[in-house]
Amino acid sequence: MQDVQIRHDWTIEEIKDIYNTPLLELVYRAATLHRQYQDTAEVQVCTLLSIKTGGCTEDCAYCPQAARYHTDINVHGLMKKEDVLQYARQARDAGSTRFCMGAAWREVRDNRDFDRVLDMVKGVNELGMEVCCTLGMLTEEQAKKLADAGLYAYNHNLDTSDEYYSEIITTRTYDDRLQTLDNVRKAGVSVCCGGIIGLGETHEDRIKMLHTLSNLPTHPESVPINALTRVKGTPLEHMPKVEFWDMVRMIATTRILMPGAMVRLSAGRAEMSMSEQALCFMAGANSIFTGEKLLTTDNPSFEQDHMMFELLGLKPREAFKEEKVEA
Repeated sequence: MQDVQIRHDWTIEEIKDIYNTPLLELVYRAATLHRQYQDTAEVQVCTLLSIKTGGCTEDCAYCPQAARYHTDINVHGLMKKEDVLQYARQARDAGSTRFCMGAAWREVRDNRDFDRVLDMVKGVNELGMEVCCTLGMLTEEQAKKLADAGLYAYNHNLDTSDEYYSEIITTRTYDDRLQTLDNVRKAGVSVCCGGIIGLGETHEDRIKMLHTLSNLPTHPESVPINALTRVKGTPLEHMPKVEFWDMVRMIATTRILMPGAMVRLSAGRAEMSMSEQALCFMAGANSIFTGEKLLTTDNPSFEQDHMMFELLGLKPREAFKEEKVEA
């Protein structure tokens, strides 16, 4: 079935040629490749919960949780384990098979709060769900502790290209992000890493970000493609809405470059119609976040997604299903 070689040596020019393919031809090519690696009727259903909200010391220009921006986010400390598990059970019962916990931290610290997160990871793992965390930067030792607790995946996005990165974030470097990804890999945890479009970047920046991801020694098992959610009070609040066709182009290009990855239609989905989302699935998306919130921003509800799955003939991907083996 997998008769296309998985590559890690893509050039910028090759990716540019793919990205600039006429859109319908690009979608057809991505859809054809998608069928060789995935069950196209399956979509991974994930739920994301903010277990610690706001007060972050970072200056990510898109983020409403940065302490330096005046947004309407209600800051709250780390949630109690039982409250998190109750939310996870509700997500599981609604059809989610992956549960991701996000904390507004710059980095993981070896303290009582991290011990509490480790306990949460153990608890969600015992529910039979894939457990994912996004907690900021972490060391290899911390990644191993999370792995030992039952962590399945760790999310740490690159956001944009190396060249444009400093226009969006100055409180950590691109190499910091790549080092965290390396630490996660060494711990044997799967990597969830993608980016955001609509930050003011160029098409070249998008191509360069995909170049970095697709040339990693092992492709991320999950690649979220996010459209900027414009939040009042952040430096990017007045950015124009991302064109839907740009999302389709990014998803299709990602699918072609990393055919074995789960490509997640992430932030921005709340502003898409069902027919627009259907075209994203055709272009190679096979993962979504469901539930009314993505950390702090709006997202389609479980009920809306159930209706969409029924109409499009989609089914949730089962937990712990083996991804493709890297060639």
